[in-house]
Amino acid sequence: MSARVVLGVSGASGALLALAVAEALVKVGADIDLVVSSAAKLTFATEADMGALERLQGMAAHHHAIGNVGAAIASGSCPVAGMIVAPCSMRSLAAVAHGLDDNLLTRAASVQLKERRPLILLAREAPLTLAHLRNMTAVTEMGGIILPPVPAFYLKPQTAEEIATQIGARAVDLLRLGPAQAQAWSPSP
Repeated sequence: MSARVVLGVSGASGALLALAVAEALVKVGADIDLVVSSAAKLTFATEADMGALERLQGMAAHHHAIGNVGAAIASGSCPVAGMIVAPCSMRSLAAVAHGLDDNLLTRAASVQLKERRPLILLAREAPLTLAHLRNMTAVTEMGGIILPPVPAFYLKPQTAEEIATQIGARAVDLLRLGPAQAQAWSPSP
C-alpha cells in the first residue's frame, strides 16, 4: 500500500515548487490528495505554462475543493503520511499558526499538527515581517517544519526547474517515505 500525502498549494509565488513536489511524491509512489486555493490557480495562470495546473492535477489520486472542509483529509482519522504546502503563502502560514481552519488547506494542515504528523511549509515571502517570523515560530513550536525554498547554490543549478526539483525533493525527503531524492552536499576531496 502506498503512502497517502496531502499536497496543499496556496497563492504565493512558486507554481514550479508545487509541480516539483508533486513529481517527487510520484517518484516515491505516494498517492497525492491535492488541495489548490483560488489564489494558487491565479498564480499558475501567471507563472506557469498552459496546462501546468492540469499536469499537477493529473499527478493527484484525489482532488479536493478548497471549500470542502468535510473532505476525508479534514479528519485525523484519515490515514495520511503527512502534508506539504508548496508554496505556502503568509496568509496560509498565519491561519495554520493561529488555528484558523477556514478552508480545507488550513484545516488539513492543522490536522497534521494535532495528529503529530509531518507538516512541511515551503514559506514564500521576502523580506519577512515580525508577524511572519512569529507565525513561523508558532508553527515550529507545534511541530511543523518551515522549509523556505532556498536554492542549493553549491549544486550550481542552471535553470529554475533544477532549483525547484532540488527543493521539491528535499521537502519530500522530510516525510521519510523512501530513500533520499535530494542531491546531497558532497565536499571536494
